[in-house]
Amino acid sequence: MKFDLHNHHYRCGHAEGNIEDYIKSAIDRGLSYIGIADHSPYFYSEEDRLHPGVAMAKSEFPNYVNEVLELKKKYEGKIHVLLGVESDYFPEHEELYRNVYNQYPFDYVIGSVHHVNGKNIFERGRWDGLNEQERIAEKERYYQLIQKSAKSGLFQVLGHIDAMKGFYPEFTRIETPIIENTLKVIAEAGVAIEVNTSGKTKDCGGWYPSHEILERAFHYGVDITFGSDAHVPERIGDEFELVQQTLKAIGYNEMVYYVEKERKIVTF
Repeated sequence: MKFDLHNHHYRCGHAEGNIEDYIKSAIDRGLSYIGIADHSPYFYSEEDRLHPGVAMAKSEFPNYVNEVLELKKKYEGKIHVLLGVESDYFPEHEELYRNVYNQYPFDYVIGSVHHVNGKNIFERGRWDGLNEQERIAEKERYYQLIQKSAKSGLFQVLGHIDAMKGFYPEFTRIETPIIENTLKVIAEAGVAIEVNTSGKTKDCGGWYPSHEILERAFHYGVDITFGSDAHVPERIGDEFELVQQTLKAIGYNEMVYYVEKERKIVTF
């Protein structure tokens, strides 16, 4: 069975197509489940749309949810459409986000850390001028936030847990035990991590997370799910079979997905 839990559409400001385009693409590619999980608004901001090219407006959020629910009904019998959201994680606004999400019937929420020390993790040049200790501190702060997100109870899935390497491939070579500690925390919290194949579209190439992290995740018993993180309909389910083959070689024989926040298992 094929599924894809991480996809976007025009509302976020940096993806192409509408939600139905992604659903039709999923059907064409033989998926059984398609999860729509666009970027959450910046709920803490007084502005309706704080960053137009990054995430949808607060006023659009109910429309987003309603559209997914309508399409879920429309395509019943053809494909299972799941309501998700990719949520930023800000510890200081944790309860605000929790209160918003509790108002809607999400099948799952993906927690993604996109901001570290006030800067977007994909910001080119954010590493310029940092010495070795400062780079270690940045990486450790990133994973400290991921650990907090895992323990928050807000999320079923943690998104692209080494995406900070996206436009800075050297990130992987910054040595610190923080990743090992983070995987232990994730396993204890019982949340899943995704294999996200969109890393191939960035400077780092490959997937999020790295093969090495996936091997350590298996060691600690961390659940694995799949998301293409598609921003164009053509990338739906991208490399799903290869991901399964890779996971099987590591030792995994199952992946998980979520319906009404209930963990479901796909064996392979």
